[in-house]
Amino acid sequence: MRMVDIIQQKRNGHVLTQEEIEFFVAGYTRGDIPDYQASALMMAIYFQGMDEQEIATLTQAMVDSGETIDLSSIKGHKVDKHSTGGVGDKTSFVVAPLVASVGIPVAKMSGRGLGHTGGTLDKLESVSGFDIEMSKADFVDRVNTNKLAIAGQTGNLAPADKKLYSLRDVTATVDSIPLIAGSIMSKKLASGADSIVLDVKTGSGAFMKTLEESEALAREMVRIGNNLGRNTVAVISDMNQPLGFEVGNANEIKEAVAVLKGERIHDLRRLSLELAAHMAVVAEVFSSYEEAYDQLAENLDNGKAFEAFRTFIAAQGGNVEMIDDLNKLPSSQYHVDVKSPKGGYVAAIDAESIGVAAMYLGAGRATKDDAINHGVGISLQKKIGDEVSEGETLAVLHAEDAHPQDSIDRVLSAYVIEDDQPDPITLIHKVIK
Repeated sequence: MRMVDIIQQKRNGHVLTQEEIEFFVAGYTRGDIPDYQASALMMAIYFQGMDEQEIATLTQAMVDSGETIDLSSIKGHKVDKHSTGGVGDKTSFVVAPLVASVGIPVAKMSGRGLGHTGGTLDKLESVSGFDIEMSKADFVDRVNTNKLAIAGQTGNLAPADKKLYSLRDVTATVDSIPLIAGSIMSKKLASGADSIVLDVKTGSGAFMKTLEESEALAREMVRIGNNLGRNTVAVISDMNQPLGFEVGNANEIKEAVAVLKGERIHDLRRLSLELAAHMAVVAEVFSSYEEAYDQLAENLDNGKAFEAFRTFIAAQGGNVEMIDDLNKLPSSQYHVDVKSPKGGYVAAIDAESIGVAAMYLGAGRATKDDAINHGVGISLQKKIGDEVSEGETLAVLHAEDAHPQDSIDRVLSAYVIEDDQPDPITLIHKVIK
């Protein structure tokens, strides 16, 4: 079999066979197939697409390219949750302990962030002592004991995907739905969960900017999961403004804890309950979404979800005093108000610009070697639909610089103030099963 023939087949719009796809993935992972030929195939897929069976085969081949995690020694139905990423997206810190509070095991592999804020692991490391490195035996024991553990991803999970993503990033082939879907699902499938719930973001702060694109991606990932033996559900949620009010690292932990203690931060609480309820149903702990939602909402209000989070932090070496007294979490030297230049109503907030402003403060990484500052970030004071007066504070920047002008400018450019109050944003657009 020759790689040039496979490229030609896809260039001409033909369906690739299982053998051809497996030949490519295995050869590229080993280094037998050069980048220029892999790039040519990625571009052919970008223009010609792939059918359902091709995408499932590509995903499985990427799973098989490295280690897979065997979670069979964990008792119960393991459910994983994945978000396609957004600004202020701290749902994992609410959803995971919430699901654990009803006895469902959550064995989660997470990564670090490259972009506007840290990833799940970076945010958790705002809590001093929190340990993401553990043996497989310790990981399994913690999930069996506490129903929840979060660890760093193994270095050899879906290595084909890592190589292909790096190549796609420099060849303008990242935004191909078959390749995005295969990339995300290969890592989720290799992580060993029995079922998967996906939070697919749409809007200005999401990778997929339109609802049509987000729905196409969600449907493809659900098809892949179901075709490869995992019950998969996708929730399409809005990212036309940051989720909640906090963007950063330690400040996002604070906001998640507030919701775990029953505080009504509407969009964060609502989306967390939505995702957790679907996880509880696919785990077959509840027979209906409504029953699951009601019980989970009760566990936010009665303290059971917060206790599950506190136990999880302590079990992984975190300083629980920082959870009990949130003022002990990292904070910045300066707190700078960004004032509205005019009165009216907040008509739009460009979520991506808010994220970039947070990165300028040091909350995220421009390159993989950058250090994260856990104490900096942004606290929004106004969101879409809120009335604002001229000179009123739109957001507070938590900074190590008394005059973070680049971030101030970014926040001001993100806000659109108009005379008429806009219609409310729809938070949950669709659920795809």
